[in-house]
Amino acid sequence: MIRDRLGRMCRSSWLHTKRRVWLRNHTRAWPGHAAPLRGPTRWITDPRACGALASRAVPRAVSNPPNPWHSRSVELLGPSPELELAVYEEECQSIVSANESADVPFRFSVNPYRGCFHACAYCYARPTHQYLDWGAGTDFERRIVVKVNAAEKLREWLAGHRGRRELIAFSGVTDCYQPLEASYELTRACLEACREFRQPVGVITKGALVERDAELLARVNERAAARVYVSLAFADDGDARLLEPYAAPPSRRLATIARLAAAGVPVGVAVAPVIPGLNDHQIPAILAAARAAGASRAFLTLLRLPAEVLPVFTERLREAFPARADKVLSLLAQLRQGDLQDARIGHRMRGEGPRYAVVERLFDLHCRRLGLASRETDLAFEAQRPRQGELFGNPGGRSGCR
Repeated sequence: MIRDRLGRMCRSSWLHTKRRVWLRNHTRAWPGHAAPLRGPTRWITDPRACGALASRAVPRAVSNPPNPWHSRSVELLGPSPELELAVYEEECQSIVSANESADVPFRFSVNPYRGCFHACAYCYARPTHQYLDWGAGTDFERRIVVKVNAAEKLREWLAGHRGRRELIAFSGVTDCYQPLEASYELTRACLEACREFRQPVGVITKGALVERDAELLARVNERAAARVYVSLAFADDGDARLLEPYAAPPSRRLATIARLAAAGVPVGVAVAPVIPGLNDHQIPAILAAARAAGASRAFLTLLRLPAEVLPVFTERLREAFPARADKVLSLLAQLRQGDLQDARIGHRMRGEGPRYAVVERLFDLHCRRLGLASRETDLAFEAQRPRQGELFGNPGGRSGCR
């Protein structure tokens, strides 16, 4: 019964209105595919949450690397089944996360969703899904948890932290403007709370849905401070489609930058991740297009492949770019002192060696040519710690081009 219930996913029909109660703390009968979540949780099949997403989805077979938290793994004896979208509603105990990492440019973040429908092959957040007893591959993209009380919990937190005005990032893990946000409007509700409490915010997204909240973000910026970075890893829509299959194409994201800038929202471009041998030559085109659309600042980040992200990325890179995959992995290893991943604090976001120096110089040169904001001239928020000054412009920090 449990396996059967978990095996049924959301359907594409808007007429399918059935909701099902998902039992809390049930016995796991299907290793890697059943997860007890904390707090009241519902497994739903609802057109408002799932219909449009499921209709967009290209069927993909189940594929997850072994979960390191499991003592056993599943080996299929036949073809992998197709995995469709499942949405889980959760009432979270808290919504604001804090970190003390020296190379993460903010201390506080809000993540209304677990998992991400965008299905970017390189997403560094994939291993977090394994804590829910799921996988870092297709489970991360099609088993999405929605924290339905996110705005309520954020208001509670803001009420207890009045006067601190330390920036909150949306989101530090998964994209807060992934397609489910169109139905649940959790990010919008959280931004409304930030506006009321005069709370500075920063947003990083590749979701064009952020346009919906352009006027709201402008009001937050008037009362406190707000900044949006739109992530662009590729200048070419075709290349992006292969590794970011369900994110808005780059051309659409450029229109989003223009819409935000027109509304008076400070907006920048995140050239991230830089994948050597695949998109590093596109940096000038990305910066030029973003600047023409209205971006005023920029930053870049090298590709990170922590833990189980590595096998997921490698598998999909070879599927998408079979003739270039070996070259890409070889060049990445050159920037990581012979390894494909460097987890050291202060090193994981950037590379080393002469090739990476060329990438940085290329980036800096075109930032200066285009007039994109330098780290020294970036907008500062009030009363924030110098340590976290990189991305969103705290006093004493540096953001964007160097």
